[in-house]
Amino acid sequence: MRFTRTSKALGIVAVAALALTGCGAGGGGGTDGSSNAAGDPNKVITAYSNEPQNPLLPANTGEVYGGRVVNLLFEGLRSYDANGKAVNALAESIESPDAQNWTIKVKQGQKFTNGEAITAKTFVDSWNFAANSKNLQQNGFFFESIEGYPEVSAVTSSTGADGKKTTTPAPTADTMSGLKATDDSTITVKLAQPEADWSLRLGYSAFYPMPSAALKDPKSYGENPVGNGPYKFEKQGSWVHDQSISLVKNADYNGTRPAKNGGVTFKFYTDPGPAYTDLQSDNLDITDVLPSNALKTYVNDFPDRNATKAVATDSTLNIPGYNPNFQGEAGKLRRQALSYAINREEIAKVVFNGTRTPAKAFAPPVIDGFKEGLKGSEVLKFDAAKAKDLWDQANKIKPYDDSKPLQIASNTDGGNKEWIDAVTNGFKNNLGIQAEIQPFAKFAEVLNLRKSQQLPGLTRSGWQGDYPSLYNFLGPVWATDAPSNYEKYSNPEFDKLLKEGLASKTTDEANAKFNQAQEILFQDLPGLPLWDQARPIVWSNNITKAETGWNGEILYYGITAK
Repeated sequence: MRFTRTSKALGIVAVAALALTGCGAGGGGGTDGSSNAAGDPNKVITAYSNEPQNPLLPANTGEVYGGRVVNLLFEGLRSYDANGKAVNALAESIESPDAQNWTIKVKQGQKFTNGEAITAKTFVDSWNFAANSKNLQQNGFFFESIEGYPEVSAVTSSTGADGKKTTTPAPTADTMSGLKATDDSTITVKLAQPEADWSLRLGYSAFYPMPSAALKDPKSYGENPVGNGPYKFEKQGSWVHDQSISLVKNADYNGTRPAKNGGVTFKFYTDPGPAYTDLQSDNLDITDVLPSNALKTYVNDFPDRNATKAVATDSTLNIPGYNPNFQGEAGKLRRQALSYAINREEIAKVVFNGTRTPAKAFAPPVIDGFKEGLKGSEVLKFDAAKAKDLWDQANKIKPYDDSKPLQIASNTDGGNKEWIDAVTNGFKNNLGIQAEIQPFAKFAEVLNLRKSQQLPGLTRSGWQGDYPSLYNFLGPVWATDAPSNYEKYSNPEFDKLLKEGLASKTTDEANAKFNQAQEILFQDLPGLPLWDQARPIVWSNNITKAETGWNGEILYYGITAK
């Protein structure tokens, strides 16, 4: 959800209208795309979810289950409507004469639910906190475009009993020189370079304001966050770990996403099967995760209580560069072989019942600037003979270590087992290697394993857009040192093309650079694009209407209940 520290450039050029047919740290919600159907404004709805990875601080939440909560608890300077259009929320205006020097006017009279006023200084303090590496906020890189973004050096802090040294990041400055609050309602921002549509990202959660208590004691605050969004925690301790999070309507909210229900209780499941059964018996109200076997039946199971549309969400199979089997020239050939060995079209049809389409690039087709037929993208086509030939070529260079089966790490709650079984069977049949799923009950467990660089094999991954941009599907995921680049892929040429794209004067020029950058990814294959999503959702008899936004996230605030 979220840049290249080496380029010192982060931005979101290349955004125009999305072509939607109607889906990791969350992308901001949207202005009212909800139904006008009347409903009970006080009814609390129950929704499918899973345990968030981290305490609920906006700048430290980069996965979907935490993101969906954060997006309801907070309001930023901007938000996104159901089609991905950015509109002002807490911002009265956002202006720039040269795309480098920006002036933001903040609406007055806004408060957090604890009564603390939200001013220009609130945003400046929150952004400086997020950008400061010693605060360990994983979305801090979103502020790299701002002049004076603190460079980081690692300093040794201690030596453990085992003799290993522990290091902590040390920023060169605690605040960004290009970021100032000139009065209670005015923020000035100077970027390191012009970025024509820098303001588009201001609807993403990393830019949400936080109250002073969050900056003083982020750990405690993250367990009981106080925000300014359409919802708030029902009470202290509303996050019952591994069980649920209970939100209620914020009666004082007057922003772009007014709640049409009384609250949302997120119930945590480790398997979508029981959740689907609960929905059928009206013991759960809505889900965006269906068991694979329900993809063929959900329309009939929930007549007039389902919706599906193409969204800005994709899936990949990531290959850690630290795995010896996939390093060097032999490793490059094996990466290609794995890709050719996956029958994406058959899996999309048989396992996903057409709710997925085979990937054509490292970004989904609904994003402006998407281009099919990029150089190197032929590896996305199924070709069993070519896959085996490439695998054999790799073994002539360096024998494959088959002492253990090739594992694919995945959470099992997201309906992933069936497609991973299909992929591993393809590896067995087409490459002659043993492969299997490495299952985890919680998505957070997979992320933690990836973050610690301890994957024994491959891992499933996916990206739900933070903001509607081609860059957003490349920079946060694959740029050197980007926080969502858990497998630590790095290519200077890729980073250079991203930087050039960000500095482009037009959307078309920017997208051209970003598509060139994708050709580098097709050369290196740090991950294998799998499929793009049409996100189905279903709801209970307690709900009159629901829908997803541009990136597939359910518009919870717009759900009307009977």
